[in-house]
Amino acid sequence: MRLRRYACFGITLLALCACNDNSNTHLQNSPHVVSKIAIPNIGSSSNFSFDLGDVDSARALYVFTDRNNKSVDVIDIRTNALLRQVGGFSGCNTGPTCAGANNDKSGPNGINFIPGTNFIYVGDVNAVRIIDVNSWTVVKSINIGGNSGFRADEGCYDPDHNLYMINSPGESPPFATFIDTTTQKVIATLLFTDPGSGPNGPASAGLEACVYDHATASFYTNNDGSSANPRGELDVIPAAAILAAGSPAAPAVITIPAIVPGSGWKVFPEGGCDPTGLALGPDSEIGVSCRQGVFDEPLTMEFFNKVTGALIATTNAGGGDQLWYDPGINRYFLAASRWTQNGRSSGPACGGANAPCTPTLFIIDDPTHQVVASLITGNNAHSVSYDAASREAFMPYSSAASPAGCLDCSQNPEGGVLVFAIP
Repeated sequence: MRLRRYACFGITLLALCACNDNSNTHLQNSPHVVSKIAIPNIGSSSNFSFDLGDVDSARALYVFTDRNNKSVDVIDIRTNALLRQVGGFSGCNTGPTCAGANNDKSGPNGINFIPGTNFIYVGDVNAVRIIDVNSWTVVKSINIGGNSGFRADEGCYDPDHNLYMINSPGESPPFATFIDTTTQKVIATLLFTDPGSGPNGPASAGLEACVYDHATASFYTNNDGSSANPRGELDVIPAAAILAAGSPAAPAVITIPAIVPGSGWKVFPEGGCDPTGLALGPDSEIGVSCRQGVFDEPLTMEFFNKVTGALIATTNAGGGDQLWYDPGINRYFLAASRWTQNGRSSGPACGGANAPCTPTLFIIDDPTHQVVASLITGNNAHSVSYDAASREAFMPYSSAASPAGCLDCSQNPEGGVLVFAIP
């Protein structure tokens, strides 16, 4: 066996190959780029400000949030073509170029198909906006946070109780809003202060991704930091507690309570993770994407037991944002926009006096927790969605010119959406 390097469509893939392997055959059996989708108003000098994406395999649609165009962009998975852009969103708080934008005051942000309905829920500035896929228009806006000017960011859906949770990380204190999807009304707002300290206690450092778990009937969310866990914790929120607190007719404002064993509320320390993405894995596992903000620390992904909070494994593959798990192939997909050549943190931003970033898509096996493929992507490619039906992964990316700090992003200079085949 020998180590062979393949280069194709702007990716680099390392693989062990038998000496008599046919190179073309092997490449087609390895993850590779199959399409680059152009986005209107995004070119070789654009700072493309996008956030997250989602897939509806039944409709063969991939959607993602596009701040430059103030839209949700809809891609046909069957043709890998842009179908439409749904307007009605805030955009970047600096204007259409998005240069120097404050993400906490920009939108759209997180996005979720609501299974069994025709609706897509999208986080925006002080709002969750609801798109009806029949008309491809925003049919309702639910106010979140009054007129603070801060965004509703990442959300997750609970099909057991028809609840939608969305985090507002820039508020003080940060909070999560719970929406009854049958009435499309808020039932509760959960303030993230230190457990048991009440609404006037120390505020969370921010909130990231959340997921709902059917097995425990609980929401899980990455909390950027508390007094006990200043660089991140995984907070477990029982759905029953939210349902008991409020209703569409009488929405409640509550705080994280003192954690009592057996209550369902839990806190799992994440160490020096500085967490971002979150995904339920197989059995009792949950994966956490870390984006260490301290220069030269290893960039990692962590795997926990979602019931006990025990750390199962740590893998040197981090610096990303959105994390996706597919049970059919038992793989995690991590959009590691701040990965570096030596696998160590460049600090709070890429480049400068620290290390440049080499944006990478990591595909991680379970149960081994080993990286099975790492593919060069594009500048600031921090969002990834995977469609099991087509076996394709979708990643928006910015131009090589902006934002600064990317090493050799000239391989994919123009900005748009990369589509990877995952054989």
